[in-house]
Amino acid sequence: MQSENFPRLTPFKPSEKLVAWFIIDFFILVLFLLLCFVAPVAFIPDVPLLADAIIVGILLVIVVLYLVWVKMYYDSMWYELHDDEMRWRRGVIFRSTGIVPYNRITNIDIRQGPVMRVLGISTVSIQTAGYSGAAIPEIRIEAIEHADELRELIRNLVRSCSAGGDGTGTGKHDPRETASSVHQQMLEELKTIHALLERKSE
Repeated sequence: MQSENFPRLTPFKPSEKLVAWFIIDFFILVLFLLLCFVAPVAFIPDVPLLADAIIVGILLVIVVLYLVWVKMYYDSMWYELHDDEMRWRRGVIFRSTGIVPYNRITNIDIRQGPVMRVLGISTVSIQTAGYSGAAIPEIRIEAIEHADELRELIRNLVRSCSAGGDGTGTGKHDPRETASSVHQQMLEELKTIHALLERKSE
């Protein structure tokens, strides 16, 4: 199964709406902090205006640094689908890379929060055999605009790898080896039956 939105062997990035999603969520958090901590202090007569200005200044610095980080984080992200595994990379200060063989994938979920719903993006969460018991998925493909298509594509790759793979994530399988093994088992069974018949005839 081929996909124009998620071509195989070609790195693809999340939607650029990821930047807007992160910024909106961050500003909601900042607004909450302002309402809970800064606004009440502003109405206390004994607190000088300089203290309020310092708090607001610190928040502004944090906002600017966060905006720079979000852009760098988005630029660092990519995912790549192969015939037998998925590869990914992300991170600004601490860079993370990973490989997920399809034959280890046990569950694929699509998650969408209220802000993501407005932006038309979703997160595809993938759990594997080693992480299925944990609450955190092994990989999250964030800010995807065609999440259903990507999930179906990965599911088809998982099926094809399970049917034709050798259980190592390489996607290579020699049918002659399986046929030889079956023939050997049949020969052993026939020898056993022949031996039992000879004992009965005696």
